[in-house]
Amino acid sequence: MSIPARPSRPLDRSIVEGPIPRAVWMLAWPTALQNLIGGAQGVVDHALVGRFVGYAGNAAIGVAIQIFIVVIAFVMSVFSGMGVLVARFAGQNDPEKVNRTVYQAFLAAVALWGGVLAPLGWFLAPSLLGVVNATPAVRAEALPFLRIMFVGSIGMLLFFMIGGALRAAGDARTPLRLGVLLTALNIACNVTFITGLGPFPRLGTAGAAVGTTVAGLIVCGVAAYLLFSGRLPVRWHRGMDWRPDWSIIRALFRFGLPTGVQGIAMNVAGVLLLRFIGSLPQSAEAQAAYAIGYTELFSFITWTSVGLMAAAATVAGQNLGARRPDRSVHGVHVAAGLGLGLAAAIGVLFLTIPRALLALFGMTDPVVVGLGVQLLGFLSVSGLFVTVALTYTGGLQGTGDTRSPLYISIVSQIVVPLGLCTLFQATRGLRPADIWTAILLGHMTRCALSALRFRQGRWRGIEVGVEPARP
Repeated sequence: MSIPARPSRPLDRSIVEGPIPRAVWMLAWPTALQNLIGGAQGVVDHALVGRFVGYAGNAAIGVAIQIFIVVIAFVMSVFSGMGVLVARFAGQNDPEKVNRTVYQAFLAAVALWGGVLAPLGWFLAPSLLGVVNATPAVRAEALPFLRIMFVGSIGMLLFFMIGGALRAAGDARTPLRLGVLLTALNIACNVTFITGLGPFPRLGTAGAAVGTTVAGLIVCGVAAYLLFSGRLPVRWHRGMDWRPDWSIIRALFRFGLPTGVQGIAMNVAGVLLLRFIGSLPQSAEAQAAYAIGYTELFSFITWTSVGLMAAAATVAGQNLGARRPDRSVHGVHVAAGLGLGLAAAIGVLFLTIPRALLALFGMTDPVVVGLGVQLLGFLSVSGLFVTVALTYTGGLQGTGDTRSPLYISIVSQIVVPLGLCTLFQATRGLRPADIWTAILLGHMTRCALSALRFRQGRWRGIEVGVEPARP
């Protein structure tokens, strides 16, 4: 006999009934702010490691994180499929299907982490570092960091799962609060373990991974409590069916796997790009400039753009679920306009105060600073194209078209930039500016193809459905 559950917080109907600009802004600003605050963790990590270890530690974190993201993208694909289903069911005002979907995503994520990510990541980490041409000094710093990240990633995975579910259901503020808590704990733990504060050992670069693991597990526990409390639009309760629901799990992978393969493809391209950077005469300096300029500073554009992408996905998916596709189109256009304004403002900073920005990360080596200034010049333009590409990608993925972004990413993030680097290397030798140019042209291509595909409107006919709940 099932136990009746206390009702969860009602789903927010303003996304499908109220003004579109307000809906986009309501969803976007908490996510963008969360990403910006969360980015403070990376700033602190790189600043501390740069001062206590040196630029080899900065390069190690940049290389290891790129590899980690490639592998973790497969598990994260489940959350992309979850977002499609949750947004559609929320648009249909069906909270029970929302709850079932999130729980099944949790089961799938835990199984993938325990059976694939943690064990394979630990044993394959040395081979993965060899792929990117990391120098011995960089590899020595990166190996323990990477292994700890793989094994300790469950807390972070579940944080992303819960945040993605709540945003797709229309609640972007709770993930912001959890994100602020995660960042505060992360900074405190990382300062402690990187520097050896008080009785704790000084772990250097590896301390950043230990701090991330500890903070993620704590916040994951808080989020689980909230799911059972009835305070959120997503609720788990004792009366639920706790068994795997294969119809939902199949749907998670149906919509999520293309996004996962897209993430893997994009990040494999990033790893191969690091390989090209590693082939330059001053490879360690170039990798450090890339780690700071692209992975950290450029993220101020991508973090805000990812917030807008999530908003576009939720608005598009919920309104399609409510059978109001014209509102889906309007929402994506509003998100793209906001993204352009933010990217332009940040790009101006890249052009006017690049050395001051690099100095925040302890970058004093003249070669590293010179390469970083050059890279930021290219990225000031690239950000305009990235933000538009991401918002249209959100519109496609939120409505269930997760395959088109995969094909677009293969062309724009693999064929274009890696093809150009290969051409330059084979004809006249590769220079840093060649790699930065390849990145820019790849982003321009992604923007054009994403906008064109969304405007074709084939996403309007995509159907989403799962089997009825079992008695």
